[in-house]
Formats: sequence, structure tokens, C-alpha cells
Amino acid sequence: MSRARVGILISGRGSNMAALIEAARKEDCPYEVALIVSNVPDAAGLDYAAVNGIPQFAMSHKGLSRAEFDALVDGALRDADVEYVALAGYMRLLSPGFVAAWRGRMVNIHPSLLPFYKGLDTHRRVLDAGDARHGCTVHLVTESLDDGPILAQAEVPVLEGDDAEALARRVLIEEHKLYPRVLADLVRS
Repeated sequence: MSRARVGILISGRGSNMAALIEAARKEDCPYEVALIVSNVPDAAGLDYAAVNGIPQFAMSHKGLSRAEFDALVDGALRDADVEYVALAGYMRLLSPGFVAAWRGRMVNIHPSLLPFYKGLDTHRRVLDAGDARHGCTVHLVTESLDDGPILAQAEVPVLEGDDAEALARRVLIEEHKLYPRVLADLVRS
């Protein structure tokens, strides 16, 4: 079986990256992880990628325009023959040219039930609003922040006594299950 080549973009610990890598180990997975890209050269997730023998492109974006840096990332992805891009805690807005180049082939996972709570600090915002449910969303990436077509969502209840950290932990468990499944479905479609 020919497997689609995926590039994963991270900025931090890479727990969703790790979930995608682990899913790719399964014989029936339709994708393989071909490259890990980070805009933070010492991101913790790079260690996990190295231990798993996955090639990396890690470089600080500082001193470069968004378009300049994204052109370097695009070149690295293309040099690795990447077909799909998965954002996994990549904490940078992408340039319109980069988004256009990967349209329909780039996904993101966001820790909220979009269209609610785009951006940062979603767990605290859900608690402050008194919501009864929270969760995560996998969506196609567009030029607008956390605004692309929704591919799938997973919900968790907000429990009495929850703080942002406890809620984040439960959402992250669902993220790790949802993201590999949705990426596999996209690759198969």
C-alpha cells in the first residue's frame, strides 16, 4: 500500500505530533510521517521525532518576514515530498501564499468546539463562560484563524470543580484520538 507523506508543524512539546506518529506505525494507516518542522529550534517535540528517526527542519523565524519563513518551510516540505500538512501546536499564523499552496491538504487541531473560542486560552474562556461542554476540532486550514471547514469534533463535559488544567488534560486525550483518525480519513478521500 502506498502511503501519503505527511509533514507535521510544531512549536512545542508535540503531543499531537506523537499521536500522529504512533498512529502511522499501524499497518493499515494510510499516511507516514515524512518530516517534522518547527519554528522553535529547541522545541521538546523534536527530541521525540529524533528518537523515532523522523527527519526535521527546525529554524527560528526571528528576523524573517512571515512570507520569507513560510517559503523556507514550504521548500523543506516539498524537498521531503510531503503531500499533506498537519499543524500540531504550531503557534504561528501562516502567510496567505503558504495556505493557498496547501489548500485542502493542510489540517489543524484546535482545543475548542469551533466556531466557539478561536485563538488562545480556550479552556479558561470555556470555564469563564460557564459552558457545560468543551472539546476539540480538526479543520482544514484557511487564511482566517481557526476558521476553516470543520472535519470532525470530539466533546468532553465540563465537570464541577474543573480548572483550566484539568479540562485541558481531558480535551488533550480526545485530541490524541481524533486527530489521527481525521487525518487518515482526509488522506483516504
